[in-house]
Amino acid sequence: MIFISLLLFNLLLACNEIDKKDPGKEDVSEIILMPETTYQTIHNFGASDAWSSQFVGNWPDEQKNRVADLLFSMETNKDGTPKGIGLSAWRFNIGAGSARQEINSGIDDPWRRAESFLQHDGTYDWSNQAGQRWFLRAAKERGVETFIGFVNSPPVALTKNGNAYSDGGNSMNLPVEKLPEFSKYLVEVTRNIQNNEGVLFDYLSPVNEPQWDWKGGQEGSPWKNSEVAQLCRILGSDLKNADLPTLIEIPEAGQINHLYEAGNDASRGFQIKEFFAPSSDNYVGDVPNMAHKIAAHSYFTTTNDQVLEDVRTRLRKEIMETDPELEFWMTEYCILGDNDGFKGNGRDLGMETALFVANVIRADLTIAMASAWHWWLAVSPYDFKDGLVYIDKSETGGNIYESKLLWALGNYSRFIRPGATPIMTFMGDNPQLKASAYKNKDGELVVVIINDNNTKRNLRINLQGDYNTNARVYETSAQNSLKLMGTIDTGKPFEIAEHSITTIVI
Repeated sequence: MIFISLLLFNLLLACNEIDKKDPGKEDVSEIILMPETTYQTIHNFGASDAWSSQFVGNWPDEQKNRVADLLFSMETNKDGTPKGIGLSAWRFNIGAGSARQEINSGIDDPWRRAESFLQHDGTYDWSNQAGQRWFLRAAKERGVETFIGFVNSPPVALTKNGNAYSDGGNSMNLPVEKLPEFSKYLVEVTRNIQNNEGVLFDYLSPVNEPQWDWKGGQEGSPWKNSEVAQLCRILGSDLKNADLPTLIEIPEAGQINHLYEAGNDASRGFQIKEFFAPSSDNYVGDVPNMAHKIAAHSYFTTTNDQVLEDVRTRLRKEIMETDPELEFWMTEYCILGDNDGFKGNGRDLGMETALFVANVIRADLTIAMASAWHWWLAVSPYDFKDGLVYIDKSETGGNIYESKLLWALGNYSRFIRPGATPIMTFMGDNPQLKASAYKNKDGELVVVIINDNNTKRNLRINLQGDYNTNARVYETSAQNSLKLMGTIDTGKPFEIAEHSITTIVI
Protein backbone atom coordinates (compact mmCIF):
# COMPACT_ATOMS: atom_id res chain seq x y z
CA MET A 1 0.00 0.00 0.00
CA ILE A 2 1.36 3.41 -0.95
CA PHE A 3 2.12 5.54 2.07
CA ILE A 4 -0.73 7.84 3.15
CA SER A 5 -1.11 10.17 6.10
CA LEU A 6 -2.38 8.76 9.37
CA LEU A 7 -5.42 11.02 9.27
CA LEU A 8 -6.39 9.95 5.77
CA PHE A 9 -5.72 6.33 6.66
CA ASN A 10 -8.14 6.55 9.61
CA LEU A 11 -10.79 8.23 7.48
CA LEU A 12 -10.52 5.55 4.82
CA LEU A 13 -10.54 2.81 7.43
CA ALA A 14 -13.68 4.26 8.93
CA CYS A 15 -15.31 4.29 5.50
CA ASN A 16 -14.30 0.68 5.03
CA GLU A 17 -15.80 -0.32 8.37
CA ILE A 18 -19.07 1.41 7.49
CA ASP A 19 -19.06 -0.41 4.17
CA LYS A 20 -18.72 -3.76 5.94
CA LYS A 21 -21.72 -3.01 8.16
CA ASP A 22 -24.00 -2.35 5.21
CA PRO A 23 -25.85 -5.65 4.65
CA GLY A 24 -25.98 -4.99 0.94
CA LYS A 25 -22.22 -4.62 0.69
CA GLU A 26 -20.92 -7.37 2.94
CA ASP A 27 -19.26 -9.39 0.21
CA VAL A 28 -17.81 -6.50 -1.79
CA SER A 29 -14.27 -5.22 -1.22
CA GLU A 30 -13.72 -1.60 -2.16
CA ILE A 31 -10.63 -0.16 -3.83
CA ILE A 32 -10.34 3.60 -3.29
CA LEU A 33 -8.34 5.46 -5.96
CA MET A 34 -7.15 9.07 -5.65
CA PRO A 35 -5.58 9.88 -9.04
CA GLU A 36 -4.59 13.42 -8.14
CA THR A 37 -2.11 12.16 -5.53
CA THR A 38 0.84 10.76 -7.47
CA TYR A 39 4.30 9.48 -6.62
CA GLN A 40 7.53 8.67 -8.48
CA THR A 41 7.78 8.43 -12.26
CA ILE A 42 8.05 4.87 -13.58
CA HIS A 43 10.36 4.74 -16.58
CA ASN A 44 10.23 1.12 -17.69
CA PHE A 45 9.86 -2.60 -17.12
CA GLY A 46 12.60 -4.81 -18.50
CA ALA A 47 14.56 -8.06 -18.54
CA SER A 48 18.03 -9.32 -19.41
CA ASP A 49 19.30 -11.10 -22.54
CA ALA A 50 21.69 -13.27 -20.47
CA TRP A 51 22.51 -15.96 -21.32
CA SER A 52 20.16 -17.69 -23.70
CA SER A 53 19.80 -14.92 -26.25
CA GLN A 54 23.25 -15.68 -27.63
CA PHE A 55 21.78 -18.95 -28.92
CA VAL A 56 18.09 -18.11 -29.43
CA GLY A 57 19.06 -15.10 -31.53
CA ASN A 58 20.44 -17.62 -34.05
CA TRP A 59 17.41 -19.95 -34.00
CA PRO A 60 15.09 -20.21 -37.05
CA ASP A 61 13.29 -16.94 -37.79
CA GLU A 62 9.83 -18.16 -36.82
CA GLN A 63 10.99 -19.37 -33.42
CA LYS A 64 13.13 -16.40 -32.40
CA ASN A 65 10.49 -13.94 -33.63
CA ARG A 66 7.89 -15.67 -31.49
CA VAL A 67 10.13 -15.22 -28.44
CA ALA A 68 10.69 -11.55 -29.32
CA ASP A 69 6.95 -10.99 -29.76
CA LEU A 70 6.18 -12.52 -26.37
CA LEU A 71 8.68 -10.21 -24.69
CA PHE A 72 8.33 -6.94 -26.58
CA SER A 73 5.17 -6.75 -28.68
CA MET A 74 2.53 -4.11 -28.03
CA GLU A 75 0.20 -5.58 -30.66
CA THR A 76 -3.05 -7.36 -29.86
CA ASN A 77 -4.61 -10.52 -31.24
CA LYS A 78 -8.02 -10.47 -32.95
CA ASP A 79 -9.81 -11.02 -29.64
CA GLY A 80 -8.09 -7.98 -28.09
CA THR A 81 -5.71 -10.05 -25.96
CA PRO A 82 -2.10 -8.78 -25.96
CA LYS A 83 0.35 -10.58 -28.24
CA GLY A 84 3.20 -9.92 -25.81
CA ILE A 85 4.00 -8.18 -22.53
CA GLY A 86 5.42 -4.98 -24.05
CA LEU A 87 8.69 -4.71 -22.15
CA SER A 88 9.98 -1.14 -22.39
CA ALA A 89 13.61 -1.84 -21.41
CA TRP A 90 16.18 -4.43 -22.51
CA ARG A 91 19.46 -5.30 -20.81
CA PHE A 92 22.36 -6.38 -23.07
CA ASN A 93 25.06 -8.51 -21.44
CA ILE A 94 28.46 -7.18 -22.55
CA GLY A 95 30.28 -10.49 -22.19
CA ALA A 96 33.73 -11.12 -20.76
CA GLY A 97 34.92 -13.76 -23.22
CA SER A 98 34.65 -17.01 -21.25
CA ALA A 99 32.94 -18.65 -24.25
CA ARG A 100 36.15 -18.60 -26.27
CA GLN A 101 37.99 -20.33 -23.41
CA GLU A 102 35.44 -23.17 -23.51
CA ILE A 103 36.18 -25.86 -20.87
CA ASN A 104 39.29 -23.96 -19.76
CA SER A 105 37.04 -21.08 -18.70
CA GLY A 106 36.32 -22.79 -15.38
CA ILE A 107 32.60 -22.29 -16.09
CA ASP A 108 31.14 -25.76 -16.65
CA ASP A 109 27.86 -24.72 -18.29
CA PRO A 110 28.47 -23.29 -21.80
CA TRP A 111 25.15 -21.46 -21.54
CA ARG A 112 26.62 -19.37 -18.70
CA ARG A 113 29.68 -18.39 -20.70
CA ALA A 114 29.64 -15.30 -22.89
CA GLU A 115 31.57 -13.99 -25.87
CA SER A 116 33.55 -10.76 -25.79
CA PHE A 117 34.34 -8.22 -28.46
CA LEU A 118 37.82 -7.58 -27.01
CA GLN A 119 40.50 -10.08 -28.03
CA HIS A 120 43.73 -10.90 -26.18
CA ASP A 121 45.82 -8.95 -28.70
CA GLY A 122 43.81 -5.79 -28.03
CA THR A 123 41.81 -5.94 -31.27
CA TYR A 124 38.01 -6.17 -31.51
CA ASP A 125 35.98 -8.92 -33.13
CA TRP A 126 32.63 -7.30 -33.84
CA SER A 127 31.17 -10.52 -35.24
CA ASN A 128 30.76 -11.81 -31.68
CA GLN A 129 27.51 -11.74 -29.70
CA ALA A 130 25.52 -12.00 -32.95
CA GLY A 131 22.49 -13.64 -31.32
CA GLN A 132 22.28 -10.95 -28.66
CA ARG A 133 22.62 -8.25 -31.28
CA TRP A 134 19.65 -9.76 -33.14
CA PHE A 135 17.56 -9.34 -29.99
CA LEU A 136 18.67 -5.71 -29.70
CA ARG A 137 17.28 -5.05 -33.18
CA ALA A 138 14.14 -7.09 -32.49
CA ALA A 139 13.49 -5.11 -29.32
CA LYS A 140 13.93 -1.78 -31.07
CA GLU A 141 11.68 -2.82 -33.97
CA ARG A 142 8.92 -3.67 -31.49
CA GLY A 143 9.11 -0.33 -29.71
CA VAL A 144 11.41 -0.87 -26.73
CA GLU A 145 12.59 2.56 -25.61
CA THR A 146 15.40 1.99 -23.09
CA PHE A 147 18.57 -0.07 -23.51
CA ILE A 148 21.16 -0.90 -20.86
CA GLY A 149 24.56 -2.44 -21.52
CA PHE A 150 25.59 -4.35 -18.40
CA VAL A 151 28.81 -6.06 -17.40
CA ASN A 152 29.24 -9.09 -15.15
CA SER A 153 33.05 -9.22 -15.47
CA PRO A 154 35.68 -7.17 -17.28
CA PRO A 155 37.00 -8.92 -20.40
CA VAL A 156 39.31 -11.86 -19.71
CA ALA A 157 41.94 -10.02 -21.79
CA LEU A 158 42.11 -7.48 -18.95
CA THR A 159 41.42 -9.42 -15.74
CA LYS A 160 44.05 -10.20 -13.10
CA ASN A 161 43.75 -13.97 -13.44
CA GLY A 162 42.82 -14.27 -17.10
CA ASN A 163 39.40 -15.62 -16.12
CA ALA A 164 35.91 -14.17 -16.16
CA TYR A 165 35.52 -14.90 -12.43
CA SER A 166 37.53 -14.00 -9.36
CA ASP A 167 40.04 -15.94 -7.29
CA GLY A 168 38.21 -14.70 -4.21
CA GLY A 169 38.37 -11.71 -1.91
CA ASN A 170 36.45 -8.45 -2.08
CA SER A 171 38.52 -6.58 -4.67
CA MET A 172 37.94 -6.22 -8.40
CA ASN A 173 39.38 -8.86 -10.74
CA LEU A 174 41.10 -6.11 -12.69
CA PRO A 175 44.54 -4.49 -12.18
CA VAL A 176 44.06 -0.88 -11.18
CA GLU A 177 46.28 0.27 -14.04
CA LYS A 178 43.83 -1.33 -16.51
CA LEU A 179 40.81 0.67 -15.36
CA PRO A 180 41.34 3.15 -18.25
CA GLU A 181 41.46 0.25 -20.76
CA PHE A 182 38.24 -1.17 -19.35
CA SER A 183 36.58 2.22 -19.64
CA LYS A 184 37.81 2.62 -23.23
CA TYR A 185 36.43 -0.84 -24.04
CA LEU A 186 32.95 0.10 -22.78
CA VAL A 187 32.97 3.29 -24.84
CA GLU A 188 34.03 1.37 -27.97
CA VAL A 189 31.30 -1.23 -27.47
CA THR A 190 28.70 1.52 -27.03
CA ARG A 191 29.81 3.23 -30.24
CA ASN A 192 29.85 0.02 -32.27
CA ILE A 193 26.40 -1.09 -31.12
CA GLN A 194 25.03 2.33 -32.02
CA ASN A 195 26.69 2.40 -35.44
CA ASN A 196 25.82 -1.17 -36.43
CA GLU A 197 22.53 -1.94 -34.69
CA GLY A 198 21.08 1.55 -34.48
CA VAL A 199 20.73 1.11 -30.72
CA LEU A 200 22.32 3.60 -28.34
CA PHE A 201 22.73 2.35 -24.78
CA ASP A 202 20.87 4.79 -22.58
CA TYR A 203 22.83 3.39 -19.63
CA LEU A 204 26.05 1.49 -19.02
CA SER A 205 26.16 -0.70 -15.91
CA PRO A 206 29.89 -1.49 -15.47
CA VAL A 207 29.69 -3.63 -12.30
CA ASN A 208 27.20 -6.27 -11.16
CA GLU A 209 26.45 -7.45 -7.62
CA PRO A 210 29.83 -6.27 -6.31
CA GLN A 211 29.09 -7.75 -2.86
CA TRP A 212 29.62 -11.34 -4.03
CA ASP A 213 33.09 -12.87 -4.36
CA TRP A 214 32.30 -14.53 -7.72
CA LYS A 215 34.63 -17.52 -7.49
CA GLY A 216 33.12 -19.47 -10.39
CA GLY A 217 29.97 -20.84 -11.99
CA GLN A 218 29.40 -17.80 -14.17
CA GLU A 219 31.05 -14.53 -15.13
CA GLY A 220 31.41 -12.04 -12.29
CA SER A 221 33.73 -9.88 -10.20
CA PRO A 222 33.63 -8.32 -6.72
CA TRP A 223 34.19 -4.56 -6.42
CA LYS A 224 34.90 -2.36 -3.42
CA ASN A 225 33.03 0.93 -3.26
CA SER A 226 36.30 2.81 -3.74
CA GLU A 227 37.01 0.82 -6.92
CA VAL A 228 33.54 1.46 -8.31
CA ALA A 229 33.96 5.18 -7.69
CA GLN A 230 37.39 5.20 -9.37
CA LEU A 231 35.96 3.46 -12.45
CA CYS A 232 32.99 5.84 -12.62
CA ARG A 233 35.27 8.90 -12.64
CA ILE A 234 37.28 7.50 -15.56
CA LEU A 235 34.25 6.22 -17.50
CA GLY A 236 32.24 9.40 -16.98
CA SER A 237 35.03 11.50 -18.41
CA ASP A 238 35.51 9.10 -21.34
CA LEU A 239 31.79 9.14 -22.21
CA LYS A 240 31.74 12.92 -22.09
CA ASN A 241 34.85 13.21 -24.27
CA ALA A 242 33.31 10.75 -26.75
CA ASP A 243 30.23 12.99 -26.93
CA LEU A 244 28.01 10.06 -25.90
CA PRO A 245 24.84 10.80 -23.87
CA THR A 246 24.97 7.33 -22.28
CA LEU A 247 24.71 7.48 -18.48
CA ILE A 248 26.43 5.29 -15.87
CA GLU A 249 24.20 3.05 -13.74
CA ILE A 250 25.53 1.77 -10.40
CA PRO A 251 25.96 -0.32 -8.31
CA GLU A 252 23.59 -3.23 -9.08
CA ALA A 253 23.75 -4.21 -5.40
CA GLY A 254 23.14 -7.93 -4.83
CA GLN A 255 20.53 -7.14 -2.17
CA ILE A 256 18.56 -3.98 -1.42
CA ASN A 257 19.84 -3.82 2.16
CA HIS A 258 23.43 -3.33 0.92
CA LEU A 259 22.29 0.13 -0.11
CA TYR A 260 21.70 1.23 3.49
CA GLU A 261 23.80 -1.08 5.70
CA ALA A 262 27.12 -2.95 5.71
CA GLY A 263 25.67 -6.26 4.61
CA ASN A 264 28.43 -8.84 4.42
CA ASP A 265 31.23 -6.28 3.93
CA ALA A 266 31.33 -2.62 4.97
CA SER A 267 33.67 -1.79 2.07
CA ARG A 268 30.88 -2.90 -0.29
CA GLY A 269 27.86 -1.67 1.69
CA PHE A 270 26.15 1.63 2.65
CA GLN A 271 26.08 2.36 -1.06
CA ILE A 272 23.51 5.16 -1.12
CA LYS A 273 25.62 7.36 1.16
CA GLU A 274 28.91 6.05 -0.24
CA PHE A 275 28.13 7.16 -3.78
CA PHE A 276 25.61 9.99 -3.38
CA ALA A 277 26.38 11.78 -0.09
CA PRO A 278 28.68 14.73 -1.00
CA SER A 279 30.69 14.17 2.19
CA SER A 280 31.75 10.66 1.10
CA ASP A 281 35.21 9.96 -0.31
CA ASN A 282 33.46 7.82 -2.93
CA TYR A 283 30.94 10.49 -3.97
CA VAL A 284 30.22 10.30 -7.70
CA GLY A 285 27.19 12.56 -7.92
CA ASP A 286 29.28 15.20 -9.70
CA VAL A 287 30.84 12.78 -12.23
CA PRO A 288 29.98 13.52 -15.89
CA ASN A 289 27.34 11.20 -17.40
CA MET A 290 26.40 9.74 -14.00
CA ALA A 291 22.75 8.69 -13.76
CA HIS A 292 21.10 10.16 -10.69
CA LYS A 293 19.84 6.82 -9.48
CA ILE A 294 20.80 3.86 -7.33
CA ALA A 295 20.26 0.34 -8.70
CA ALA A 296 19.82 -2.85 -6.67
CA HIS A 297 18.38 -6.36 -6.88
CA SER A 298 15.49 -7.63 -4.74
CA TYR A 299 17.07 -11.01 -3.98
CA PHE A 300 16.85 -12.31 -0.40
CA THR A 301 14.57 -9.46 0.72
CA THR A 302 11.24 -11.05 -0.24
CA THR A 303 10.70 -13.57 2.58
CA ASN A 304 7.17 -12.41 3.35
CA ASP A 305 5.08 -9.24 3.43
CA GLN A 306 6.71 -8.00 6.63
CA VAL A 307 10.22 -8.30 5.21
CA LEU A 308 9.07 -6.72 1.93
CA GLU A 309 7.77 -3.72 3.83
CA ASP A 310 10.60 -3.38 6.38
CA VAL A 311 13.46 -3.51 3.87
CA ARG A 312 11.82 -1.17 1.39
CA THR A 313 10.77 1.30 4.08
CA ARG A 314 14.38 1.49 5.28
CA LEU A 315 15.52 2.01 1.71
CA ARG A 316 13.15 4.96 1.26
CA LYS A 317 14.30 6.44 4.57
CA GLU A 318 17.96 6.24 3.52
CA ILE A 319 17.24 7.87 0.17
CA MET A 320 15.24 10.68 1.77
CA GLU A 321 18.01 11.35 4.27
CA THR A 322 20.76 11.32 1.63
CA ASP A 323 19.18 12.81 -1.49
CA PRO A 324 15.38 12.91 -1.93
CA GLU A 325 15.81 13.38 -5.69
CA LEU A 326 17.75 10.13 -6.08
CA GLU A 327 15.84 7.48 -8.03
CA PHE A 328 15.77 3.79 -7.13
CA TRP A 329 15.75 1.18 -9.91
CA MET A 330 15.10 -2.50 -9.18
CA THR A 331 17.21 -4.02 -11.94
CA GLU A 332 17.25 -7.79 -11.35
CA TYR A 333 15.14 -10.45 -9.68
CA CYS A 334 14.14 -14.09 -9.93
CA ILE A 335 13.16 -16.69 -7.33
CA LEU A 336 16.15 -17.89 -5.31
CA GLY A 337 15.51 -18.56 -1.61
CA ASP A 338 14.54 -16.86 1.65
CA ASN A 339 10.85 -16.92 0.75
CA ASP A 340 9.25 -18.77 3.67
CA GLY A 341 10.15 -22.12 2.10
CA PHE A 342 9.39 -21.13 -1.50
CA LYS A 343 12.57 -21.98 -3.42
CA GLY A 344 14.01 -21.32 -6.86
CA ASN A 345 14.58 -24.96 -7.79
CA GLY A 346 12.03 -26.44 -10.18
CA ARG A 347 10.56 -24.77 -13.25
CA ASP A 348 7.06 -23.41 -12.61
CA LEU A 349 4.92 -22.45 -15.58
CA GLY A 350 1.89 -21.99 -13.33
CA MET A 351 0.40 -19.42 -10.99
CA GLU A 352 2.36 -19.95 -7.76
CA THR A 353 5.46 -18.13 -8.99
CA ALA A 354 3.35 -15.62 -10.92
CA LEU A 355 1.40 -14.55 -7.85
CA PHE A 356 4.50 -14.38 -5.68
CA VAL A 357 6.39 -12.17 -8.14
CA ALA A 358 3.38 -9.93 -8.78
CA ASN A 359 3.41 -9.11 -5.08
CA VAL A 360 7.14 -8.35 -5.14
CA ILE A 361 6.58 -5.98 -8.07
CA ARG A 362 3.78 -4.27 -6.15
CA ALA A 363 6.01 -3.80 -3.09
CA ASP A 364 8.97 -2.52 -5.09
CA LEU A 365 6.81 0.01 -6.95
CA THR A 366 4.71 1.24 -4.04
CA ILE A 367 6.91 0.89 -0.94
CA ALA A 368 10.46 1.15 -2.32
CA MET A 369 9.03 3.53 -4.95
CA ALA A 370 11.11 1.98 -7.74
CA SER A 371 11.26 3.92 -10.99
CA ALA A 372 12.02 0.76 -12.99
CA TRP A 373 11.53 -2.98 -12.48
CA HIS A 374 13.59 -5.60 -14.33
CA TRP A 375 13.42 -9.39 -14.30
CA TRP A 376 16.60 -11.51 -14.64
CA LEU A 377 16.50 -14.10 -17.47
CA ALA A 378 14.08 -13.18 -20.21
CA VAL A 379 14.62 -16.64 -21.72
CA SER A 380 15.64 -19.67 -19.66
CA PRO A 381 16.52 -23.28 -20.52
CA TYR A 382 16.73 -24.27 -16.86
CA ASP A 383 14.67 -26.26 -14.38
CA PHE A 384 14.52 -23.18 -12.18
CA LYS A 385 12.20 -20.26 -11.45
CA ASP A 386 14.35 -17.79 -13.35
CA GLY A 387 12.71 -17.30 -16.76
CA LEU A 388 9.83 -15.45 -18.37
CA VAL A 389 9.92 -17.57 -21.52
CA TYR A 390 11.31 -21.12 -21.27
CA ILE A 391 12.98 -23.06 -24.06
CA ASP A 392 14.60 -26.37 -24.83
CA LYS A 393 18.33 -26.22 -24.11
CA SER A 394 19.33 -26.33 -27.75
CA GLU A 395 21.67 -24.04 -29.65
CA THR A 396 19.89 -24.55 -32.97
CA GLY A 397 16.16 -24.44 -32.20
CA GLY A 398 13.49 -26.07 -30.08
CA ASN A 399 10.24 -25.74 -28.21
CA ILE A 400 9.09 -22.53 -26.54
CA TYR A 401 7.11 -22.57 -23.29
CA GLU A 402 5.15 -19.60 -21.96
CA SER A 403 4.99 -19.16 -18.20
CA LYS A 404 2.21 -17.53 -16.21
CA LEU A 405 4.99 -15.40 -14.73
CA LEU A 406 5.54 -13.89 -18.19
CA TRP A 407 1.93 -12.76 -18.30
CA ALA A 408 1.92 -11.72 -14.64
CA LEU A 409 4.70 -9.25 -15.40
CA GLY A 410 2.64 -8.26 -18.43
CA ASN A 411 -0.21 -7.22 -16.12
CA TYR A 412 2.16 -4.38 -15.18
CA SER A 413 4.52 -3.89 -18.14
CA ARG A 414 1.94 -4.02 -20.94
CA PHE A 415 -0.29 -1.32 -19.45
CA ILE A 416 1.90 0.82 -17.17
CA ARG A 417 3.87 2.72 -19.78
CA PRO A 418 7.00 4.90 -19.52
CA GLY A 419 6.21 8.10 -17.66
CA ALA A 420 3.42 6.61 -15.54
CA THR A 421 3.10 7.43 -11.85
CA PRO A 422 1.65 5.38 -8.99
CA ILE A 423 -1.42 6.98 -7.44
CA MET A 424 -2.76 6.85 -3.91
CA THR A 425 -4.58 3.56 -3.47
CA PHE A 426 -6.34 2.11 -0.45
CA MET A 427 -7.83 -1.31 0.05
CA GLY A 428 -9.10 -3.23 3.05
CA ASP A 429 -6.83 -5.45 5.12
CA ASN A 430 -6.82 -8.81 3.33
CA PRO A 431 -3.31 -10.35 3.04
CA GLN A 432 -4.34 -12.37 -0.01
CA LEU A 433 -6.06 -9.48 -1.82
CA LYS A 434 -3.93 -6.49 -2.83
CA ALA A 435 -4.17 -3.65 -5.30
CA SER A 436 -2.01 -0.86 -6.67
CA ALA A 437 -2.87 1.75 -9.28
CA TYR A 438 -1.03 3.94 -11.76
CA LYS A 439 -1.70 6.90 -14.04
CA ASN A 440 -0.23 6.91 -17.54
CA LYS A 441 0.91 10.14 -19.18
CA ASP A 442 -2.28 10.25 -21.24
CA GLY A 443 -4.43 10.12 -18.07
CA GLU A 444 -5.37 6.45 -18.44
CA LEU A 445 -5.60 4.65 -15.10
CA VAL A 446 -4.29 1.12 -14.56
CA VAL A 447 -5.30 -0.94 -11.50
CA VAL A 448 -3.48 -4.23 -10.83
CA ILE A 449 -5.26 -6.56 -8.41
CA ILE A 450 -3.65 -9.68 -6.92
CA ASN A 451 -6.09 -12.25 -5.54
CA ASP A 452 -4.24 -15.12 -3.86
CA ASN A 453 -7.40 -16.37 -2.16
CA ASN A 454 -8.83 -19.80 -2.92
CA THR A 455 -12.14 -18.23 -3.89
CA LYS A 456 -13.42 -15.57 -6.26
CA ARG A 457 -13.82 -12.05 -4.91
CA ASN A 458 -16.31 -9.26 -5.57
CA LEU A 459 -14.81 -5.78 -5.88
CA ARG A 460 -15.90 -2.24 -6.56
CA ILE A 461 -13.68 0.72 -7.45
CA ASN A 462 -14.32 4.00 -5.67
CA LEU A 463 -12.72 6.45 -8.10
CA GLN A 464 -12.22 9.99 -6.84
CA GLY A 465 -12.49 12.62 -9.58
CA ASP A 466 -14.10 13.00 -12.97
CA TYR A 467 -13.20 9.79 -14.79
CA ASN A 468 -14.95 7.50 -17.21
CA THR A 469 -16.18 4.44 -15.28
CA ASN A 470 -16.03 2.13 -18.31
CA ALA A 471 -12.96 -0.09 -18.13
CA ARG A 472 -11.31 -3.06 -19.85
CA VAL A 473 -10.47 -6.11 -17.77
CA TYR A 474 -7.47 -8.42 -18.37
CA GLU A 475 -6.90 -11.60 -16.39
CA THR A 476 -3.94 -13.88 -15.73
CA SER A 477 -5.00 -17.10 -14.00
CA ALA A 478 -4.75 -20.86 -14.38
CA GLN A 479 -7.22 -20.58 -17.27
CA ASN A 480 -6.17 -17.31 -18.90
CA SER A 481 -2.96 -15.53 -19.88
CA LEU A 482 -3.54 -11.77 -19.81
CA LYS A 483 -6.81 -12.40 -21.60
CA LEU A 484 -9.20 -9.54 -22.35
CA MET A 485 -12.27 -10.53 -20.34
CA GLY A 486 -14.51 -7.69 -21.49
CA THR A 487 -15.55 -4.38 -19.96
CA ILE A 488 -17.03 -3.35 -16.62
CA ASP A 489 -18.55 -0.32 -14.94
CA THR A 490 -16.06 0.36 -12.15
CA GLY A 491 -18.75 1.91 -9.97
CA LYS A 492 -20.58 -1.40 -9.79
CA PRO A 493 -19.46 -4.68 -8.18
CA PHE A 494 -17.47 -7.01 -10.40
CA GLU A 495 -15.93 -10.42 -9.84
CA ILE A 496 -12.30 -11.52 -10.11
CA ALA A 497 -11.10 -15.12 -10.24
CA GLU A 498 -9.35 -17.02 -7.47
CA HIS A 499 -5.54 -17.15 -7.65
CA SER A 500 -5.49 -14.47 -10.33
CA ILE A 501 -3.86 -11.19 -11.32
CA THR A 502 -6.36 -8.80 -12.85
CA THR A 503 -5.66 -5.50 -14.56
CA ILE A 504 -8.38 -2.88 -14.92
CA VAL A 505 -7.68 -0.21 -17.55
CA ILE A 506 -9.84 2.89 -17.09
